[in-house]
Amino acid sequence: MKKIFFIVLGALLAVSPIRAQNTSGTDFWLTFGRVIIWDDPSFFSFRIRIVGGYEPTSVRIDFTHLGTHDVFNINPHQIYDYILDNTQKNAVYNKTTGITDYSIRITTQKPVTVYTMCGLANYCPVTNVLPVTAFGTEYYQISYLPTIVSGASGLDAYAVLATQNNTQVWHNGNLEATLNEGDVYYRTEYADMTGAHITTNHPVAFFAINQSADIPHNYIWPSGAGPLFQQLAPVNTWDKSFFVPVTEIEKDIVRVVVSKNGTNITQTGGTVRTGVPGAQTSLTNLQAGDFVELEIELSNNGCYIETNYPVGVCSYITYNINFGSVLTIPSQTWVPGINQSVITAQIAPVAFSGTAITHHYALIYTPSATKNNTKVSVGGATPTALSGGIWHDNAISGMSFYSMPLTNPNATYIFSNLEGVIIFGYGFNNTNAPASYYYLAYSAMRDLDAAFFANDIHFQDLEDNPICESEITFRAKIEGLHPTAADKIRWFIDGAEQYAEQNNISWSRTFSVGEYEIRMLVRYENNDTVSKTGTLKICSFDADFYVNEIHHSELPDITFCENEMYFRAEVEDWESLEWWIGGVEEVAARNQTTWDRVFPNGTYPVELRAFFANSDPVSVFSTLNVFKAWIKMRNIKRE
Repeated sequence: MKKIFFIVLGALLAVSPIRAQNTSGTDFWLTFGRVIIWDDPSFFSFRIRIVGGYEPTSVRIDFTHLGTHDVFNINPHQIYDYILDNTQKNAVYNKTTGITDYSIRITTQKPVTVYTMCGLANYCPVTNVLPVTAFGTEYYQISYLPTIVSGASGLDAYAVLATQNNTQVWHNGNLEATLNEGDVYYRTEYADMTGAHITTNHPVAFFAINQSADIPHNYIWPSGAGPLFQQLAPVNTWDKSFFVPVTEIEKDIVRVVVSKNGTNITQTGGTVRTGVPGAQTSLTNLQAGDFVELEIELSNNGCYIETNYPVGVCSYITYNINFGSVLTIPSQTWVPGINQSVITAQIAPVAFSGTAITHHYALIYTPSATKNNTKVSVGGATPTALSGGIWHDNAISGMSFYSMPLTNPNATYIFSNLEGVIIFGYGFNNTNAPASYYYLAYSAMRDLDAAFFANDIHFQDLEDNPICESEITFRAKIEGLHPTAADKIRWFIDGAEQYAEQNNISWSRTFSVGEYEIRMLVRYENNDTVSKTGTLKICSFDADFYVNEIHHSELPDITFCENEMYFRAEVEDWESLEWWIGGVEEVAARNQTTWDRVFPNGTYPVELRAFFANSDPVSVFSTLNVFKAWIKMRNIKRE
């Protein structure tokens, strides 16, 4: 079988492409909206949790309105909580519709993951914060019907945060605001704005904010209301295939929002809810901006959703006091499509002090066939199987999910599976008044509207995944391609158009060792054009390693039937060597060209990092498969 060998060049220090398009990054923007009905943000706790990546980094936090900033350093895998004081809260808290400069910018030298919370002890909505690489120019609001709180009407809201000057914001086709860098357009309505279409001329961050929602519909305050706060992903990252897992609350709500006319939805495992204001009950011929609401239950092992056009999906924890040990209020998370999975995901519990949350969970989903290969490293320990929960298998989708308790609030958790994972975080109270949160903890945020692949590697992952093969096959996947234009697809290599490949969905070319800019220009059915660019790296082996005398290039196709592994490196003129297993350094093996270790049965990402005096470091990536049966067997080569 054809193999693709991954060698990460430069100063990359991860076992998966951490600089690719995902929820970690080096540049973030953030704003907050009104929570419940109070105008005074001093009532609330505003916290930003920054999770260090695989390298030490400096962090800078800028407050646009104040013109002030803080700078500090964090170590690899360190968790840092930044707590806003009252002056800072007032400089980021939007209260009324209009334009402000109430924003925060977070920049780092190396990739980190960012989460934030705005709320009280029992009202503590959490969202992941997306890096600028995941921003877009087209969004749909996904929220819920606001409720009445203490006799006052609540508000649905969203915030658009500009990262460039002269950013124009349209709401359902009407120009509403022109923003400069760091400006925020905050819009509120006494109605559910789910399905509102927001477009801009430059990429922006988009936050769905709801002061208080009763979920599911018809729960009445004070029984079931809670604020919602979630950064949403742009339409270009939307998918057509989704799996929605279920929390331990046992019954969740899902909203599916449509981006194109004529959308048909097929779903298994959910029940279409009726009587929901604004929601459609038909799953066929839906129009852009329409939405459908589903109820999903743990007993059905999740919900599988397929569509003919891209859709946006959010899942909601509902109000619950029925299970005694699980007390919740409504919370909202973005649900990425199945094509947004990652090999490795580092997260941290959002265990902020001052909240009423007593239980924290990671909700992991992955293909069922390889679910038991999912590993987790807690606080840098050796990766082990998941613990504290059970796998729930969904036969229709071929996906499984697992709620794992996060019992160490100050530790990072690194999850890995070569077939891909998507991680959510959620929590609840089990002692007194209801409280909960729900958020996307880690996923990819790849462009899916117009994408190309080189040897099945997404163009946004190419730079961090050099290919050690000369023959490269390119494949395009495009939504809404122009059906007849003579130049509907154009291909470029280092700026030179490949005329012979015009309008080809698939084509191949032989490359020599080096780096190449690959660009695909697409013409859509409405005659708009878009350009997508990736950096293709064709590499040679500057370093090699062997496990039990099997070359690293062959390891992914080998299953070892013994547990003791012998490692040997072949590297010339190195200054230092590091061995990493499952994203954790094997410290005892540092600077060792040979070493050995016993491995339990499982699958382990392995990386050899070689550092040189006068050239960039080289990292060689492979996969170790270990399965020792109770009888002696020869090594098995998988076909």
